[in-house]
Amino acid sequence: MKILVPIKRVVDYNVNVRVKADGSGVDLANVKMSMNPFDEIAVEEAVRLKEAGIATEVVVVSAGVGAAQETLRTAMAIGADRGILVETDADLQPLAVAKLLKAIVDKEAPKLVIAGKQAIDDDANQTGQVLAALLGWAQATFISKLVPGTDEITVTREIDGGLEKLAVKLPAVVTVDLRLNEPRYATLPNIMKAKKKPLETMKPADLGVDAAPRLTTLRVVEPPKRSAGIIVADVGQLVDKLKNVAKVI
Repeated sequence: MKILVPIKRVVDYNVNVRVKADGSGVDLANVKMSMNPFDEIAVEEAVRLKEAGIATEVVVVSAGVGAAQETLRTAMAIGADRGILVETDADLQPLAVAKLLKAIVDKEAPKLVIAGKQAIDDDANQTGQVLAALLGWAQATFISKLVPGTDEITVTREIDGGLEKLAVKLPAVVTVDLRLNEPRYATLPNIMKAKKKPLETMKPADLGVDAAPRLTTLRVVEPPKRSAGIIVADVGQLVDKLKNVAKVI
């Protein structure tokens, strides 16, 4: 079984993101970039399936600027077999990414796509679902457990009311949540080996996909700073503050 894992290069989760002075977007100058944490969990799960003898090959794919090759090399250091980069400077949005991934899936013919549930930069939570719709495949989102089978997988997914267990026919697209696994650290020998693993580069035009954005960002602003809390003397003062200051009652 071949597994395809889409990954995204994002601002590292430890970085305090700053908005550009003109409000046109996020300032990425000299900012540390890394693999989207949910995608890292997806790579780890795919590698574990390969180590268990269930998967025959793990292919990681990313779309974006040329520097995303480093992110793909990181995934290969974790254990992926090879990488594919769809190189473009366009502002990629979920629909365009899903179309690019569909073209890759048509080419690679995996039985399972394991993706992160969302990227921490745009929090769109759309790509996996749109990809499944474009492919006409079964899908399961926010999974916290995956048990492979011959023609199907059994997954546990997190919902508002608790946990839901589903049997999903292959081929399928699944998106992973935080509690699925704990990603390993890439060791120095594996980092060196990853440099020799194959990495294919192509353009969206090579896949017959128009990656031009359909949405335009008008303005980006930081959220308002929270005001300090206050201590009230009694219930009457609390009610007065809620009514006249917070205006919630």
